[in-house]
Amino acid sequence: MNRVCSMTRNVSSAVFQAPQQQRGASLVMVMIILTVVSMLGIAGIQISSMSERSARNDRDYQIAWQSAEAALIDAEFDIFGPVASSRRAIFSPTPNINAYIDGCGSAGDSNGLCSLVVSGKPSWLTVNFETTGSSAATTEFGAFTGRTFSAGGPGFQPSKRPRYVLEAIADNFGRGSPCRDVTAGAACSAYVYRVTAMGFGPRDDIQAVVQMIYRN
Repeated sequence: MNRVCSMTRNVSSAVFQAPQQQRGASLVMVMIILTVVSMLGIAGIQISSMSERSARNDRDYQIAWQSAEAALIDAEFDIFGPVASSRRAIFSPTPNINAYIDGCGSAGDSNGLCSLVVSGKPSWLTVNFETTGSSAATTEFGAFTGRTFSAGGPGFQPSKRPRYVLEAIADNFGRGSPCRDVTAGAACSAYVYRVTAMGFGPRDDIQAVVQMIYRN
């Protein structure tokens, strides 16, 4: 009888001791799962934030790029548009090379007109497109064409109007040049215009530069 009671006490002790050895394991598992879920949540927030920032930067750059493209079109009107400007004689039929200034002109009809640099950096790489006002050596959109451009207002608009510079480049032998088929040694002078424009995004530091060669 005593042996049976002893066995019963031993079994009971074993049954009740097992859970005590596993106490705290579930808490550790829960903490691990919460940590993993938290890390995934933080990663998701960062990815979402980066996507939003990327979309915003792309939108701002598109605004600057379209602004620069608009400046190229304005330059075409400046060179040979439907409305004659005060400096139309500088471009057609033969450019007045004296109107093109070293380092780009900042006054009168020479504003934004740059003499061709034969050796060294071209003018469009050295001129400051961000400068505005009477000291600017670049032409502001609409300065000679009278065309309007919305900028600096509320909403997603360029911070300021785009600007451009013009360089006259001799084109005596280029395809489409009137001098291409002239008799050898005959006098002929033809030019194309290199137009470089900078557009601005919603902030001044968001900029886009485009360039074209225009033949009148």
